Amino acid sequence: MNEKPKLNPMLKLALDLGPLLLFFFANAKPALFEPWIAPLIPDAVATGERAGIFVATAVFMAAIVAALIVSYALTRRLPMMPLVSAVIVVVFGGATLIFQNETFIKLKPTIIYLLFAGTLFGGLIFRKPLLAMVFDQMFHLSEEGWRKLTIRWALFFVALAVLNEIVWRTQSTDTWVAFKVFGVMPLTFIFAALQYPLLMKYDASPKDEAKP
Repeated sequence: MNEKPKLNPMLKLALDLGPLLLFFFANAKPALFEPWIAPLIPDAVATGERAGIFVATAVFMAAIVAALIVSYALTRRLPMMPLVSAVIVVVFGGATLIFQNETFIKLKPTIIYLLFAGTLFGGLIFRKPLLAMVFDQMFHLSEEGWRKLTIRWALFFVALAVLNEIVWRTQSTDTWVAFKVFGVMPLTFIFAALQYPLLMKYDASPKDEAKP
């Protein structure tokens, strides 16, 4: 069987984090990005008091679609989570620009997290190890291992959804943007690292037979 082409880990990280970092910098310095995305947004939006979040939204939309295209060009397939995220970003980002209301882009993470959590819980109900597809066969776990890991990730996504709602509803837009970039990603990496003992305990990878 031919192995599916895989992205270099560093390139994959760049494609995952790049759009978020551009989102942060475009919000902080919209004037630097406005000439590049001018066709996507009205002049009034790009130069008004809330230009930062609107310019950042347009940049984020373009960057996440570009990252998806690069990923597909190199692997000839579209990973489910990035594809779903890109669709929701384009839909809610477009609504943000059309209605000139940043609430849409702020709600986007909540929708994504709850969608992922619901999908994972649904997989448990139908006994489908959906995380095996999410992690692209990086791990080989027993059925019990996949069940426990799925529950943990589903609950983590619910927690992120609640946290996003608290932050955007109680803090400034700039604080929310910083939290989205420098809060959610570290929390996700830490949570993933904390799953290492479970991965080792329920590892079901084929073991090499001892040589005589």
